[in-house]
Amino acid sequence: MTRRTNARLAGFAFLFYIAAGITQLVLESATSADEVAARFARIAEHATRVRVSIVLSLVICLTALVLAVALYAITRDVDRDLAVLALCCRVGEALLILFAAMATLGLLWLSTAGAGTDAPDRAAAGALGLFLLKAGGWNTILTATLFSVGSTIFSWLLLRGRLIPVPLAWLGVVASLLLVAGLPLRLVGVLGDTIAQILWLPMAAFEIPLGVWLLVKGVPAPAPR
Repeated sequence: MTRRTNARLAGFAFLFYIAAGITQLVLESATSADEVAARFARIAEHATRVRVSIVLSLVICLTALVLAVALYAITRDVDRDLAVLALCCRVGEALLILFAAMATLGLLWLSTAGAGTDAPDRAAAGALGLFLLKAGGWNTILTATLFSVGSTIFSWLLLRGRLIPVPLAWLGVVASLLLVAGLPLRLVGVLGDTIAQILWLPMAAFEIPLGVWLLVKGVPAPAPR
């Protein structure tokens, strides 16, 4: 594909990824609860929404892969080795999204298994459900960490090749580095949820304009080194 096509594909993937992610958060908000038993009840009550969320995870995974390849295609002429590293990070992000879908499938099964022969023991279901909920939270942070590392490298390549406006590229580098520094601290419990959520604001301010820019303007040939 041409550079113009890859740029438009990346721009669309950026915006679609954000829209799909927000939609998934809205779907999952209906099943939130503090207690495991209450969470099971909410999942069983909103099983259709949970199934839609699982399918949406597969769509988001595919979108992440498309975005990774498109960004690699438009930055590989700047530095192929760094572009490959960034591509690997974004592919790893996509694969971890599948693990999140598997955890959600497990919670759905535990919540709707009923009293049949294949139904889990109540105590075992509670312990397994608690683990899946915890693992889902850890997986989200690990997924975001791979995303932020890949975003840092791609943003640097966009800046180095002068492929997008310099202020926008610098915003991407800084926003990504904030996440690279903050997400591991969130994983080990040093940062709270509020601060972790604030760290995402600069990234939103970068990716939405970037998606629109790539759709409308595309990217030029990389500047000579």
